[in-house]
Amino acid sequence: MSGNEASKANGDGSDPFGALSGLGDLPAGPEASRPSIPVLPVKTSQRGQKNTNRGRVDIVRQTAHRGGKGVTVARNFTGIGLAEKQELAKKMQKACGVGGTVKDGCIEIQGDKREEMKRILTEAGFKPVFAGG
Repeated sequence: MSGNEASKANGDGSDPFGALSGLGDLPAGPEASRPSIPVLPVKTSQRGQKNTNRGRVDIVRQTAHRGGKGVTVARNFTGIGLAEKQELAKKMQKACGVGGTVKDGCIEIQGDKREEMKRILTEAGFKPVFAGG
């Protein structure tokens, strides 16, 4: 709306926002804030407590069919989906500084990273157990 059209709308040629000046102090607008960092949801039980018993997970070091290269495998997850396994795998890769994948329901991390995997799985509420030789 141009100024001419606003004058016609009011009929008297006055400022359409003139009535607002008589209201006194208006509340300030929202303060500029930093963009928030998304926070991953914490898995909780039905009672709202952090879930610390999500089951046993076996951690195994394997070299078979990999040209002598060792990988650390976490397997026997119960009750979690592929998306959460991929999230855990990404966290492990970043913490260990190596590559990895989710294959056949197991998380595979390159190298012998059993201690790092145990720490991350414990933080996620699992009970990791070193299995095999």
